[in-house]
Amino acid sequence: MTTQSTLQSVPALGTHPASSSNPSRAETREQLSKASYDLLVIGGGILGISTAWHAAQSGLRVALVDAGDFAGATSSASSKLLHGGLRYLQTGAVRLVAENHFERRAVSRQVAPHLANPLTFYLPVYKGGPHGAAKLGAGVFAYSALSAFGDGVGHLLSPAKAARDVPELRTDNLKAVAVYGDDQMNDARMALMTVRAAAESGTVVLNHAEVTGLRFTRGRVTGAELRDRLSGDEFGVDARLVLNATGPWVDHLRRMEDPKAAPSIRLSKGAHLVLKRTSPWRAALATPIDKYRITFALPWEDMLLLGTTDEEFEGDPADVAVTEKDTAQILDEAAFSIRDQQLDRDLVTYSFAGLRVLPGGPGDTSKAKRETVVSEGRGGMLSVAGGKWTTFRHIGRTVMRKLQELPGHPLGDAFEPVAALPSKLPLPGVANPRAVAHRLLVDGPAPGPRMGADTARHLATHYGSLAFDIARLANDDPALARRVHPDAPEIWAQVVWARDHEWAETVDDVLRRRTTLTIRGLATDEIRAEVQGLFDKR
Repeated sequence: MTTQSTLQSVPALGTHPASSSNPSRAETREQLSKASYDLLVIGGGILGISTAWHAAQSGLRVALVDAGDFAGATSSASSKLLHGGLRYLQTGAVRLVAENHFERRAVSRQVAPHLANPLTFYLPVYKGGPHGAAKLGAGVFAYSALSAFGDGVGHLLSPAKAARDVPELRTDNLKAVAVYGDDQMNDARMALMTVRAAAESGTVVLNHAEVTGLRFTRGRVTGAELRDRLSGDEFGVDARLVLNATGPWVDHLRRMEDPKAAPSIRLSKGAHLVLKRTSPWRAALATPIDKYRITFALPWEDMLLLGTTDEEFEGDPADVAVTEKDTAQILDEAAFSIRDQQLDRDLVTYSFAGLRVLPGGPGDTSKAKRETVVSEGRGGMLSVAGGKWTTFRHIGRTVMRKLQELPGHPLGDAFEPVAALPSKLPLPGVANPRAVAHRLLVDGPAPGPRMGADTARHLATHYGSLAFDIARLANDDPALARRVHPDAPEIWAQVVWARDHEWAETVDDVLRRRTTLTIRGLATDEIRAEVQGLFDKR
């Protein structure tokens, strides 16, 4: 972990000593093409990232590549929740909820307390709604019991008290409000910190590197041919085993292995809207739409996140987008429990859609299990698909156990078994975010303008103790202490940090996934040009 004392000074805007930066793309391509790896992970979503992290921790030589940016698709298009899965109680999946709660608590308390935030949820019970107050009251009590009451005791609340915490809550025909606790995160930031953990454990990582074909040795998949999408350079990677963790594209890669491979998954689109808030929200809303579906209204990144939809998707995953139909549905469903003034379309700053990967088969996607499927192809390539954000560590361990149990032990027996790994290894930057924010404010530059309180909180909850390194960049170069936009907490030091330490290669990598400028609707042409200028200075 980099510390404040070891960070080198920054002599000018956008320049940074090469010795403290990540390797260049050319250096990484050369390393990938000249070495032979135990495991090549194709797919830089959270499933692939988590598996690479655990594999490297086990002592394997690991490479991780993605055709786009890390967490550039579904993994940065979630509902931003770490949760036990309240709706699963309806199907009697008590053990699943308990396991989800265990993973949620591990992430939010030991693994990444600097990146996860506790969030109180209000579940409104309206006259004529799909569930009664007694049923929901019992449900949230059972839900909190399965988390060992670590977030308090689930209970019922009066409409008047709930309306004080959520002023935009509709109170007409509101009978009661059920209360429970879960956690939320910035999914892109959580994924990037996990990439960093994998890299610090020895994984060689490269984004914007597209697989154009697979390598075979005597009928077995033993690597991949790749093309750098930014430079056009072509290269290859040799590996004893290849893991296909490409999410919505998992069957596309399976057909590279076997043109006759039958479809193994189906896709469900989840769309979301981000809006400016018209009042403070001290809790989130989880409003039942029918017996199985809930729509969320989440205070997130000083904004309001609404969603999600759940409908089967059969097109090209690259074309997934929020449609007018999606927008209308999200706003209409939100109107069940939110006042009209908060749902004005002029308040929408951003919309995004992701694709859930579900096991193949018939039935309503909203009722399908969010389970992880691991399969082996005829060429020996492993494919992993499905799962949910909350259990990303568990998925990584599950895949590692599968690797250890493969017939013939293609990876050998030299690497550490999963059971021997630290059970709750923290992500980089782990720290108490309140303490980090306090230090940033107390230890600000003198002379010179002090860091804004909102910037200090933002850095602390998105980087943890690594925020001190970013603060040092700003202290050494006043130009980097400027806000990127006056209405956002980010400063220009974060852009340089993203470029030099977080594998950001494009303007969108920075503005959409490493900062919150895009989701706030603040990624102006002028800002985009200035960010591009920093890339051009490398």
